[in-house]
Amino acid sequence: MKPYAFLLLTLFIFSCSPNPETFIPHINGYWEIDEVILQDGSKKDYNYNDTIDYFEINDSFTGIRKKLKPNFIGTFETSKDVENIKVIIENDSLNIYYTTPFATWKESILLATTEQLKIINQNKDVYLYKRYLPLDLGEINTN
Repeated sequence: MKPYAFLLLTLFIFSCSPNPETFIPHINGYWEIDEVILQDGSKKDYNYNDTIDYFEINDSFTGIRKKLKPNFIGTFETSKDVENIKVIIENDSLNIYYTTPFATWKESILLATTEQLKIINQNKDVYLYKRYLPLDLGEINTN
């Protein structure tokens, strides 16, 4: 009886892991890095970001990632540099393949919700993003 209980427990644990397909609708938009957990376990907090990442994925699971620099009037400064991306589900993982004229690489999405994005790169560094919220200068009290 014990082997059956172990098998049922194992199936239950694996069935509770998130379906990577459910992450896709949450990727599009503006994201800023909150912290990075390096492969050695050390953390780097980002209290201020001068650039944010913009992801745009279409229905064919292709798209772009672009670095943007927010400014005080609510728009963005950007270069013409764009990373072409393709999103593929492989082995129960959601992977992003990046292509530029200079390089290609892969990252895996560990989590994507309306407020959080968690990506691991090939160096095993984990990037924790939060949804970008523009600075509201109307909230600043000058008293």
